[in-house]
Amino acid sequence: MKEERILKILLTAAVLTAFAAVNGFAGAGQQSGAGRALTADSLTLAIGGEPDEGYDPCKGWGNHGSPLFQSTLLEFGPEMNFVNDLATAYSVSADGLTWTFDIRNDAKFSDGQPVTAEDVAFTFNTAKEAASRIDLTRLKQARAAGQTRVVFELNTPFSAFIYTPVFLGIVPKHAYSANYGQKPIGSGPYVFVQWDKGQQLIVERNENYYGDKPVFKRLTLLFLDTDAAFVAVESGSVDIAMTAPMLVRDTKGYSLLRVKSVDNRGIAFPSTKPGTYSADNLPVGNAVTSDIAIRKALVYGVDRKGIARDAISGYGAPAYTVCDGLPWWNPQTRITDNDVSGQKAALDAAGWQAAGDGIRVKNGVRASFTLNYPAGDSLRQAIALAFTQQARLLGIEVLPKGVSWDDLGLEMYNTPAVYGFGSHSPVETYNLYHSKTATTAFNNMTNVHNPTVDRYMDAAFASLDTEEANTNWKKAAWDGTTGYSNQGDASWCWIANIEHLYYVRDGLDVGIQRIHPHGEGYPVVSNIKEWKLK
Repeated sequence: MKEERILKILLTAAVLTAFAAVNGFAGAGQQSGAGRALTADSLTLAIGGEPDEGYDPCKGWGNHGSPLFQSTLLEFGPEMNFVNDLATAYSVSADGLTWTFDIRNDAKFSDGQPVTAEDVAFTFNTAKEAASRIDLTRLKQARAAGQTRVVFELNTPFSAFIYTPVFLGIVPKHAYSANYGQKPIGSGPYVFVQWDKGQQLIVERNENYYGDKPVFKRLTLLFLDTDAAFVAVESGSVDIAMTAPMLVRDTKGYSLLRVKSVDNRGIAFPSTKPGTYSADNLPVGNAVTSDIAIRKALVYGVDRKGIARDAISGYGAPAYTVCDGLPWWNPQTRITDNDVSGQKAALDAAGWQAAGDGIRVKNGVRASFTLNYPAGDSLRQAIALAFTQQARLLGIEVLPKGVSWDDLGLEMYNTPAVYGFGSHSPVETYNLYHSKTATTAFNNMTNVHNPTVDRYMDAAFASLDTEEANTNWKKAAWDGTTGYSNQGDASWCWIANIEHLYYVRDGLDVGIQRIHPHGEGYPVVSNIKEWKLK
């Protein structure tokens, strides 16, 4: 593995040398921070890879950050508040079934055609049919009511619908096809210029953009992993690059940007006994983690700060739910952990007695389980290993195992695993904990069923008042008696919210970064219109 990494870095250096020669940068062997002077003419970024489905919002592009080429109806402000983008106003009917958006009349696609309500309706209907990462299952239909008004009809009241217009970029009905994502046309702050697959994406400022135009005229996005991106920083070939905790060091000409996120890592505990199967015939349940005493001991007994220190070099904060710090988060779910002695006593009281090797046993069941993580994901591996060591202090044997995503999917309902979540919408919370979503794809993998939690979540979706909806989301987490959180069902042990880390060239101001969701890289450009030279 070490030899492969060295070879990859050497190959990357050779590629960057050629790239630098063509683009006027310093060579890859020069001193850190070397390269062309920072100007408003162009920026070079290394913030992630290529989207699997191309640059098509209807298939998921832009879900975790700005779609760049496309407008959205709404966007998040610095305080995660909703602000208009393409929209000028919106309202919801008294029964919560109809949402109406008015859009501006001066927006044009990059081919010169006007953006109309028909394009907005077409986008939402197409995304619904595509069943992409955007959850539109509650949308009955979208329809245009004139050139600048679009009406969304829902099957049921759904307060969280307000988040969807932030994520879904608008595509042109007249120019959309199955291959749209290969050469997208949009009305966003940048226009698509060139995609060299496996290498780079080039975009240029949309001079006909209706809003505040970005300072930087041209962006080149290199498709580099974190090792290669670090080589690019060392050579001075990039202006901003995402990085990983193990690659953080003082680098001449760059500063480290640390962005808070809800990009969390947590461990899912199957919460029911084995013996049942999901709709797609996968085994459900685990003999050890089905005992809430085991789950409680782990969520209260592990040292989250210690794991963050050891596994991610301190570049993160302890996580207690899937939505820490967001408007629907309940601060009461923050617990005192690292309670090893207290949880050992609780396990004793629950009948889990230590055997000769120190591992507990109850009714012939050994407190031992496999902990899967995606092979090749060094961060999740580090978390799994740190968690394993801390569980051992409680008398619980955890057996970490790197597996393929295919194998992880086959075992996700019966074997604990390290996952990553974190969304700017409460729909994710619903999908992880509501009984209706149990054991469907990566939804409610723990098979937890709590009627009280379900009622709070249903009430949150039905509410037309954001504050009232958030109150119900908070009660779903913990109402003082029950909830999906550590104090309640404890079907997840959330470990840490990972900071998103970027090397930023001196002289570049990337504005006020919003709390980033799960998915490193592209969220950093969500506020691209605020970027400027210092």
